[in-house]
Amino acid sequence: MKKCISFVLIVMIGFCTIQSQAQSFILKAGMSLPDFYVNNGEDVDMTADYKMRTGFHTGLSADFPLNKVLSFEPGIMFSSKGAKSSDNDAGYRRDVVVALYYLDIPLLLKAGTEIGGGIQLFAAAGPYAGVGLSGKSKITSELNGVEEHGEVDVEWGDAEDEIKRIEFGATFGAGLEIRSFLIGVGYDLGITDITNIPGDHDDFDFKNRVLRFTIGYRF
Repeated sequence: MKKCISFVLIVMIGFCTIQSQAQSFILKAGMSLPDFYVNNGEDVDMTADYKMRTGFHTGLSADFPLNKVLSFEPGIMFSSKGAKSSDNDAGYRRDVVVALYYLDIPLLLKAGTEIGGGIQLFAAAGPYAGVGLSGKSKITSELNGVEEHGEVDVEWGDAEDEIKRIEFGATFGAGLEIRSFLIGVGYDLGITDITNIPGDHDDFDFKNRVLRFTIGYRF
């Protein structure tokens, strides 16, 4: 946890350092629909049927124009990830909601073109690094009409029952900028497996996926 706090502080200091060099900043927030991508291997079988849950994201990015079309846009984003699952077998129901919270650092190459009336169409893509901050699994079970609720903190680390704290992926997005306001849609594609399944399981994947709807303001 101390390493995580140190890393976050370094990122914050670094982002504050580049403020004097950026031409403008974009404050962003919106709704996220995170999910897990699970590719079962020959020796590992994840039976849970994960689905999207509702989350949110918020953050700040800096804009460095490269030419009239392209710009470099590094940012820092607080993002909720995870998924939900539901099982119902022979009268026993079990609902699980996994909520993971990350600090993401996207590094985007952004292209924009004016389409008239002060409206600009843009598209962006690039890599991101994510650092797991906290997380919870909320469990609701019901048997014979009796409902029980439980909550478990997510553990980060390298043990078998823990989640890897560091994640890498790619992010893509597009949208419209109307004067100082932005609306857009994006998708985060986790590349690294976030589990610690023991043994050699190269054919098994458990990764984050996030669909994002964002509004922003440039200042």
